[in-house]
Amino acid sequence: MNLATVAVTVGEDAIETRALPVLDLGPFLAGDEGAKQSLAGELRQAAEEIGFLAIANHGVSQDLLDRMLEQNERFCALPIEQKLAMKIDHNQRGYIQAKATMIKHSTYHEHTKWDLNETCVFATEHSPDDPHVKAGRQFYGQNQWPENLPGFRETVDEYMTVLEGLGRSLLPLWALALELPEEFFSPYFENGYTYFRMAHYPPKPEADENEFALGAHADTGFMTLLPSPDVKGLEIMDTNNIWFRPDKVPDVIHVNIGQFLERWSNHRFRATPHRVAVPRDNERYTTPVFINPDFEKICSCLPTCQSPATPPRYPPESYWDFFKWYMNNSYPHYDEFHKGA
Repeated sequence: MNLATVAVTVGEDAIETRALPVLDLGPFLAGDEGAKQSLAGELRQAAEEIGFLAIANHGVSQDLLDRMLEQNERFCALPIEQKLAMKIDHNQRGYIQAKATMIKHSTYHEHTKWDLNETCVFATEHSPDDPHVKAGRQFYGQNQWPENLPGFRETVDEYMTVLEGLGRSLLPLWALALELPEEFFSPYFENGYTYFRMAHYPPKPEADENEFALGAHADTGFMTLLPSPDVKGLEIMDTNNIWFRPDKVPDVIHVNIGQFLERWSNHRFRATPHRVAVPRDNERYTTPVFINPDFEKICSCLPTCQSPATPPRYPPESYWDFFKWYMNNSYPHYDEFHKGA
């Protein structure tokens, strides 16, 4: 099968726009017990049929979203020399310049061009006393921060804390959606690994053939929280391998499933392929946060997602093992970081 013929729709105007499922979290976050089961049912349907949805009344203030966007713009406006001083390291923290990444193992598309986005990555910081930190284990390093940007670090820390809190609040819904006890996932997220990709997609009037701001991929982890940006570009692949763009809905946060949850659920829940088209006229900034389980806990196929007819597709694995495999096989900048850590 030629991946390029499956995954490409010719011309931006040929891509249709569709509505995503929208879950109203208001009653649930207000403590309405009756809202849990109904939302879990809506989540189950969205997770099985598409793997992408939107949440409304999520409790994240517009002020915080605006301030994070402002900090993204401030950082990206720095001279390239200052940004490269924070060049991505083997802990997957720091700055990735444009045309430095290309998904190498995608089953959705045959990539031939470098991604046009620039990104800065921040992640959970563990205690200096953590044995994995002391041992120098990959991904346990400290974040890199820009100099001379007052308020930047404070806003990033606040943003990651609030979005991680939102993600943790959704864990009971994920459990109920999978017919598990609502506290099932809590032990796996006691020291969860959250990371944040602060991205910038510069405009280009005409993209080259097979060129994207971010190539087709599925995310790595459990779930992704993506506040809806003002500039369009997100494109999602449905189960028929057709690309579409989600309707613009004000004040929602998009939620999608990552490959680790897809594997954990034995492919019951779908890690949705998506990509970002090159914006033609306007700068596009996004602030997705990726919510993941603890690095070291071993996750076996969920009991409600297997049977004699559907045995586990994957052996038990930790998120650390999967994350390392994904990063080493996704991004060329990891070629220099093949450390056994």
